Amino acid sequence: EVQFVESGGGLVQAGGSLRLSCTASGFAFDYYDIGWFRQAPGKEREGVSCISRTDGRTYYSDSVKGRFTISSDNAKNTVYLQMNSLKPEDTAVYYCAADPANNSAFGRCAPPRLFDYWGQGTQVTVSS
Repeated sequence: EVQFVESGGGLVQAGGSLRLSCTASGFAFDYYDIGWFRQAPGKEREGVSCISRTDGRTYYSDSVKGRFTISSDNAKNTVYLQMNSLKPEDTAVYYCAADPANNSAFGRCAPPRLFDYWGQGTQVTVSS
């Protein structure tokens, strides 16, 4: 059975750091594009970062570039999102997701609708 389990959310002060993890089972983690998304109350889900298996690159939204880092530990079937210099506007539920069709490449992450497998979400709250 396909599973993608998230952990690492919590409450931090502005300027602090947090590391999110997603551990996969039941699908080809090493071969699927992996994305991180977030959704704040009353807002649409937005892309944060992704790993493209097609071009081997990582991509970031302008709002998090330079502060967040996506990485993958293939031996553990785990993807991470290291979040530094957190701001109150980063407050959201964060989701990991996998795209078997590998739509992310050439300078962009695919939109959320093209990702098939999703984690359960983890709350990140940044206080001012």
